[in-house]
Amino acid sequence: MDFSLAPITERVRAAAADQTPLRIRGGGTKDFHGLALHGEVLDTRVLRGIVSYEPSELVVTVRAGTPLAELEATLAEQGQCLPFEPPHFAKTPADAATVGGMVAAGLSGPARASVGAVRDYLLGVTLLNGKAELLTFGGQVMKNVAGYDVSRLMAGAWGTLGLLTEVSLKVLPVAPGEATLRFEGINQADALRKLHAWGGQPLPLNASCWVHDQGAGTLYVRLRGAVAAVEAACKTMGGTRMDNATVAADWTACREQTLPWFAARAALPGHALWRLSVPATAPVLALPGGAQPLVEWHGALRWVQAPEAAGDALREAARAVGGNASVFVAAEANKSGTSGTFELQSKALEQIHARLKHSFDPAGIFNPGRMAQAW
Repeated sequence: MDFSLAPITERVRAAAADQTPLRIRGGGTKDFHGLALHGEVLDTRVLRGIVSYEPSELVVTVRAGTPLAELEATLAEQGQCLPFEPPHFAKTPADAATVGGMVAAGLSGPARASVGAVRDYLLGVTLLNGKAELLTFGGQVMKNVAGYDVSRLMAGAWGTLGLLTEVSLKVLPVAPGEATLRFEGINQADALRKLHAWGGQPLPLNASCWVHDQGAGTLYVRLRGAVAAVEAACKTMGGTRMDNATVAADWTACREQTLPWFAARAALPGHALWRLSVPATAPVLALPGGAQPLVEWHGALRWVQAPEAAGDALREAARAVGGNASVFVAAEANKSGTSGTFELQSKALEQIHARLKHSFDPAGIFNPGRMAQAW
């Protein structure tokens, strides 16, 4: 019997009976994102610990309240990792992102375009639904279901469908070869052209970042893979090779949004951080005010600092190339309140989300208003 889960189960059962809203919270490092934070806090951090880990099988099962840093350290001891590089967004030493929060947020770091997203590594989950029923989906192998893998619904659901108690993840060995190349004095259009050309070649591309800072553009490209493949790519791609130990902190800062480009928003009153998801082959976008984005994922992810009033123009610019735009960090976002937005692309999609919400959480007690004001 899981004694730490019993009081949580009883609390969910009571909340469903009384229709009391519950705010599921692990480390709270991503409280800045979403529409609103409502309900009594239901802390998941008592659900802590690695249940099983088989390095030879590349599978780990871990309880949802386990600190993400603890899991990453355990994997590193075996020369393995979470290749999608989930951001922690910890602002102080006391903050600690959790594994459940990682899955619930569904956010991935710089390597996302090359290795896949959180959901691609999610093998199975155990969760409490809105009826206080403990449900298990998936398992510990890649091909264990027929039909739709329900566990993947939980990646990016922000706790609105249930309280995650345990997750099973596929992990991968750390790549033996790595290098970062820097291309200075390059504008966005030329950077995109290079990335598009490299994307059509058998190169070990892992991550990229183009940033316009101090009046000039710089492109960084990280290569990971077999040592021979990385070394060969360095010889053909050009650029300046950087020291791995030095540049590792910069890639972490990119993942955690602590680069100077992100920090500059503090001096721009009323500006939000916008997230534009577009096809990697999309050209330079005409952005309001001539804003210079920070470009990741080989062109597919473009961060923009702009007033929330510029939302219509940003959404139209993204839609014009087959993408979408949403507020990632609101202008006045903080840990007690948030107004970032989730953009559902159609009424039909909204209805699907609403039906899923009702199926998992009929009383609507979990994280109400976090993803949609109606539920």
